[in-house]
Amino acid sequence: MNILVLYAHPVETSFNAGLHRLIVERLTAAGHTIDDCDLYAEDFDPRLMRQERLDYHNQRGAADPASPYVERLLRAEALVLSYPVWNYGFPAILKGFFDRVFLPGVSFRLVDGKVQPSLHNIRKVAAVTTYGGSRFRAMVMGDPPRRLVKRMLRATVKPGAPVTYLAHYAMNLSTDQTRKSFMTKVAASMDAF
Repeated sequence: MNILVLYAHPVETSFNAGLHRLIVERLTAAGHTIDDCDLYAEDFDPRLMRQERLDYHNQRGAADPASPYVERLLRAEALVLSYPVWNYGFPAILKGFFDRVFLPGVSFRLVDGKVQPSLHNIRKVAAVTTYGGSRFRAMVMGDPPRRLVKRMLRATVKPGAPVTYLAHYAMNLSTDQTRKSFMTKVAASMDAF
């Protein structure tokens, strides 16, 4: 499959960076074609500018600042997200990707004022993430990132597409063993992807 890997972490020596490398290595070894989109390395601008917002519902063209990312998303057959959870949400750069790239005519259509998901080229989704706090604390807060992936993305992509959510909770208390165990789980998931 053509897989778009969206990676969002600014530190190349972080555990998340290690997870990202593992994801790309395992998917490549499995024979997939990888479009590795490191949002920080590519200096992606997460800000939705005034004109973009004014043009939000209009047909977009090649001159649109988000056009190269829209093309990459539409070429993909699968999507893998690799990011940390900060303040019970996506990093701003990843949130900005959704705001600027998941546009009308790309991820959904408006028909008589109603949203119709249309990102049906995406046949599989996986998210690999880390949380500083515990699973319990995330649940108490409603775990917005998990809900966005398991509900919003699931509703946007091809109907029936499998969605996997792999999370290492309590990174603030993690050990070499818990991190190694999580990496083994991620490797197995990517091998089977």
